[in-house]
Amino acid sequence: MFLFDVDNTLLDNDRVMDDLRNHLEQEFGAETRDRYFAIMEELYAELGYADYIGALQRYRLEDMCDPRLLLMSSFLVDYPFANRLYPGSLAALAHVRQWGETVILSDGDVVFQPRKVQKSGLWEAVQGRVLIYIHKEQGLEDVERRYPARHYVMVDDKLRILTAMKKIWGRRLTTVWPRQGRYALDPKTLAAYPPPDLTVELIGDLVNYDLTALLGANAGRRTALRV
Repeated sequence: MFLFDVDNTLLDNDRVMDDLRNHLEQEFGAETRDRYFAIMEELYAELGYADYIGALQRYRLEDMCDPRLLLMSSFLVDYPFANRLYPGSLAALAHVRQWGETVILSDGDVVFQPRKVQKSGLWEAVQGRVLIYIHKEQGLEDVERRYPARHYVMVDDKLRILTAMKKIWGRRLTTVWPRQGRYALDPKTLAAYPPPDLTVELIGDLVNYDLTALLGANAGRRTALRV
């Protein structure tokens, strides 16, 4: 069973955030932009995931009479997420599907994150096999119940998540880390967690690996076999 994260794994969420910052500054000013993202950080600390809509609702409580808030929500809801898929994302999903089912395994809220997966085309690409938890590493029993497998492969840009899942599933899990997004080169992150079973520079690079290479990485053979 091949499990794929979404943000900064299949979809370039850093660019989405940059577009949102630019939109807020252009339409509402730098002060509004900075306050919205400050609320986002507060909510992330509370919830453990990015809550775009929740941040907008909390911002609204501070300025109930500003009708421009309606336009802020439309930017988020109508954003063209399909344009922000990393090159090779869909090819990577198709490539590994020859060996097992593909499942989206993501963190997030119950409204905006599913819409992101749908609007990006990822929902259709995995034929509706989508799981979204508040903390996915805490939902592994449910993952096993819904999608039982002898072995799992988790593809995620966050070493913290890969490490937590490895502690639970052990040798039943192969961890794959695409070095993408804001966590890829963070020295504190790199120092805090052990290396994954397999590292790829880009998600699209997965098409260069066969199943023997992926499972061999889990056994400690770092030199992967090429297709």
